[in-house]
Amino acid sequence: MGVAAGRRVLGRRFGWLWAAYAVSTFGTWLAFDAFALIAVVVLHAGSAEVALLSAAGPAVGALAAAPLGPWIEFRRKRPVMIATDLVRFAALTSVPVAFAVGGLGVGWLLAVSVVVAAADIAFGAASGAYLKSLVPSADLLVASSRFESTTWTASVLGPPVGGALVGLFGPVVTVAADAVSYLLSAAGIRAIGGSEPEPRRAARGKAPAGRLRAGELLDGWRFILAHPTLRPLFVNTVLVNALIMVSSPLLAVLMLGPLGFAPWQYGLAFAGPCVGGLVGSRLARPLVARFGQRRVLLTAGALRVCWPVGLVFVRPGVSGLVLVMAVELVLITCCGVFGPVYAAYRLEQAPPDRVARTLSAWSVTGKATTATLTALWGLLASLTGPRTAIGAAGLLLLATPVLLPWRERRPEPRPVAAEALR
Repeated sequence: MGVAAGRRVLGRRFGWLWAAYAVSTFGTWLAFDAFALIAVVVLHAGSAEVALLSAAGPAVGALAAAPLGPWIEFRRKRPVMIATDLVRFAALTSVPVAFAVGGLGVGWLLAVSVVVAAADIAFGAASGAYLKSLVPSADLLVASSRFESTTWTASVLGPPVGGALVGLFGPVVTVAADAVSYLLSAAGIRAIGGSEPEPRRAARGKAPAGRLRAGELLDGWRFILAHPTLRPLFVNTVLVNALIMVSSPLLAVLMLGPLGFAPWQYGLAFAGPCVGGLVGSRLARPLVARFGQRRVLLTAGALRVCWPVGLVFVRPGVSGLVLVMAVELVLITCCGVFGPVYAAYRLEQAPPDRVARTLSAWSVTGKATTATLTALWGLLASLTGPRTAIGAAGLLLLATPVLLPWRERRPEPRPVAAEALR
């Protein structure tokens, strides 16, 4: 490893994994909101169809992915990652192909959204388990910080480049670029090389090896809910992420409608503050080194929810734009600190034979909760107006720090009988 923490070397194999993640993440942000743009600009869909596309696709994809965690747990992770990359490549490639032959519709976009959402969850579960086996526990925060930095860098650069491509060639081209990014990601994961042992399932019953047992479908949730620290962290992160996300479409309606902001101003209001995520992710390791993992996790976790309620005060003009950018900058900076610390902590707490199931259960719950609350907040906004709905989400966020694991408790050792039944 490197002599300086900031230049720590994690090896060639991690380098390929990181490169694969970077190219696919940039492709995702390049195509940010591409399906909604296609639905509105190309297919002339109404608001109900766009809302259905935004909420139902990820929700159905999350439900479809629920059995994948236990299935992935007992298989080699790299082939799963490559397969899910190829599935996403094929699904997204079908969009420009369908457009070219005149067969593209909202139903097609919804089907692709479901497939991609399920593949996203499967890839995340497999890659998290693979990262835990690839990187020493002491370096998980380093690796997580690099992934977090990459995500925020892509979020800053991707949408403006994607917007330029949309302006020149139309929104379908960014979907094609996103598809190619998954093909490149699959090539990068294949280039990692090395051997990966076949995971072995502990003896339980007489079911044939490799066959998914019905009782294993809920193992990820059982582990999370039985863990004294992961349980409150799970509830907190799922709820906070959902409440932050529900305001996004409402703020778009408010800013682009009654407040009269131009589309480029709306894009600037959210792209610019993403620099805070990059800064926060770079600060995470030094802060943990100085104050400790637990203190940083709790402090950043509490601070990240203090700001969204300020969005209710947005007004027309420069002052409103500055307010949105300031709120988003502080929010995203706090999230940038919290993200890698939380990701590393979650991997540390999950035993090697439970990582894929834990991450899959976490992601399925998060996507389903976000989709459900987005639909509910859309209904609330239709009854009360977007500003009131944004304020309600902000006020609820202020209560979420009580769900953080403030009491330090360690999980009790599992009895031998439970180990045998795993």
